[in-house]
Amino acid sequence: MKILRSLWVKVGLGFVLVALAAVGLVGILANRATTQQFQVYISQGRQMRALRLAPEFADYYAQTGSWAGVEDWMADLDSQPTGGRGMGRGQGMTAGTTLDRLLLAGPDGQVVADSLGLLGGEALSDRELAFGVQVEVDGQQVGTLLATAPADAHQTLEAQFIQDVNRSLWLAALAAVGLALVAGLLLARQLTAPLRALTDAAQRLAKGKGGDGGTEPVPQVQVRSEDEIGELAGAFNQMARSLARQETLRRNLMADIAHELRTPLSVIRSDVEALLDGVYEPSLENLASLHEETLLLSRLVDDLRALAQAEAGQLRLERRPSELPELLEGALSGFECAAGAQKQALCLDLAPDLPPVDADPQRVRQVLGNLVSNALRHAADAGQIRISALPRGDMVQVSVADSGPGISPQDLPHVFDRFWRGNASRAEGSGLGLSIARELVRAHGGEIWVESTPGQGATFHFTLPQAQRT
Repeated sequence: MKILRSLWVKVGLGFVLVALAAVGLVGILANRATTQQFQVYISQGRQMRALRLAPEFADYYAQTGSWAGVEDWMADLDSQPTGGRGMGRGQGMTAGTTLDRLLLAGPDGQVVADSLGLLGGEALSDRELAFGVQVEVDGQQVGTLLATAPADAHQTLEAQFIQDVNRSLWLAALAAVGLALVAGLLLARQLTAPLRALTDAAQRLAKGKGGDGGTEPVPQVQVRSEDEIGELAGAFNQMARSLARQETLRRNLMADIAHELRTPLSVIRSDVEALLDGVYEPSLENLASLHEETLLLSRLVDDLRALAQAEAGQLRLERRPSELPELLEGALSGFECAAGAQKQALCLDLAPDLPPVDADPQRVRQVLGNLVSNALRHAADAGQIRISALPRGDMVQVSVADSGPGISPQDLPHVFDRFWRGNASRAEGSGLGLSIARELVRAHGGEIWVESTPGQGATFHFTLPQAQRT
């Protein structure tokens, strides 16, 4: 049955088994301890009776000079009350109603009198005699008196007491097991309730319900405690939100890629069809336009490939100790012509004694190239682009500042998103440069961020680890 395979049933049955084992062990130990202590109590009571009767047996022997006729005398003694001084607990009954058996052995250990008349003439062992009380006359031992249980022990009050104790233990055990069963099932049900909620949410997530950009919300589990199950529920909620966010990014990425590829492909297709139909002449100008669109497609594919490799951690880095001034000067040399054409100044501001960095020079130039080209596109005419570097702890911070219009506060969180270009036109880039720069910096173990005030330009910062000094 399915219910028997449920975790809460298994946990509840586990509680019952533990309760059975615990109650059984406690019952066995309690029974043994009670039986042993009660037997000691009974033995002490019988020995006290023998001690009380020993002087009377000594008087009998002193008067008769032997044990002749002692059995008849013992029968008369058994019919007299035994109360009085020295009477132990539980001994406040008449001798005629007591269930103790009296044995009298001679100095040689042979039974000379038995209140039941069964062991006359039998020899008792030293071990049996050790439980008796010596009967002495004028300092000499003339016999040994023993008070023992009757022959049919199952009919004694002692046996009845043990049965009552065992019955009480069994009833307590059954009550404890029943209580453990009810409490265990309720507790197991409560403990597994968050797991059932997790299962339902996971099944919904596996079926694609919620977090797919639709109206259905992301499956979440209510965190009811701060224990391990609560931590599991919190981790599931975070995972579900992360999966939903990744699914949204994936859908947006596919839509953005399709949009970015559609425009150049449409241009290339229309131009080629115009050439085939004779509308356009195959002139250098028309072919150059086709070549430009092809280069745009090639750059887009290369950027997507580099971004995918960086995000998957598969981007190879050839890291080595590198002098940052040489890297920055080499990267800026390729932008001097473009900056001069736009009447923009490139300024390099480096801190003295700048330590070497542990980085891939080619990838660092790629990051700096993306940031500088982005600054050139947004800086105002006759503006300035300042590149600075200074040590910051065990890192080196590089900053690229422009004098452009800046970035609005609502756009700042999206600057490093794929295909985000703000209000820029399509011709101003693929929208992947800053995303690639972020992944390259992260691959080096650094961070990248932007600071901007509208109307006062923007400053991009990134850090690189310092090289270990040998």
